[in-house]
Amino acid sequence: MELRHLEYFVAVAEELSFTRASRRLHVVQSGVSSAIQSLERDLGAALFDRDRHRVELTDAGQALLPAARATLAAAEAAREVVAEARRGLRGTVTVGTMLSTGTVDLPRMLASFYASHPEVSVRLRLASAGSTGLARDVLAGALDLALVSMPGQPPAGLVIQPITQEPLRLACAATHPLAAQTVTDLEPLAGEVFIDFPPGFGNRAVVDRAFAAAGLDRQVSFEAAEFTAAIGLVRGGLGVAFLPASVAAQWPDLAALEVRGHALLWAISVATPAHRRMSRAARAFLAELVGGDWLIS
Repeated sequence: MELRHLEYFVAVAEELSFTRASRRLHVVQSGVSSAIQSLERDLGAALFDRDRHRVELTDAGQALLPAARATLAAAEAAREVVAEARRGLRGTVTVGTMLSTGTVDLPRMLASFYASHPEVSVRLRLASAGSTGLARDVLAGALDLALVSMPGQPPAGLVIQPITQEPLRLACAATHPLAAQTVTDLEPLAGEVFIDFPPGFGNRAVVDRAFAAAGLDRQVSFEAAEFTAAIGLVRGGLGVAFLPASVAAQWPDLAALEVRGHALLWAISVATPAHRRMSRAARAFLAELVGGDWLIS
């Protein structure tokens, strides 16, 4: 078994296409196919179900993928140790992030990190699947670390370090009957039409937990995966939405109400693997992120 074979396997597993994997690897497709066949012979198991129209991982392939990623990460870490001893910190860090990071000024943090570590490449992946998907990718080794919002107990295998938190406010259009108020209770909101994020997003989980704890049901009629779309629906009078206070404050034509008696807090944290050694470049990125003041003033 060669590292090259594992690299090819991971590329095909992530692309679910030999053609796309060969383009990504800059290798002819026959070379990728030959490497996968060699790996399957070494392991004595088929790793992909494939025909002319589809490529899917077999059970053996699903089992191998996390180990293959970990092996490649370990090999990369070994290279980085030698490279750092010779030329300073180098390598690649793959960072996942939510579509919005609230008051965390991620661009400023990235600029500072690049200034300190110009030989480190950062791959930034925006997650449309929310924090649940980001956590899953950190656990699987597809991400080195990720900015997440995960209220409650984190999944096993993850370390969660808090960065900041802010309250959620109930946002409604200026023409909504609630717009004349500045404070409301949770109970009267049960009859409202809600615009919210899909399940798996941290702010959705905070609100769902609050309503469940109060023994209340609510109607979520519209789901949007980013704040701009949700705000557009609120401004159109199609419903109300819980938004981070910093986001709601950017829209003066919206009313933003405080909810009494409930700690509706949107927390942003960084998730890292608990049982997998991070590369030196990833550890440097984490130290910069956690140790600096990157909040928007």
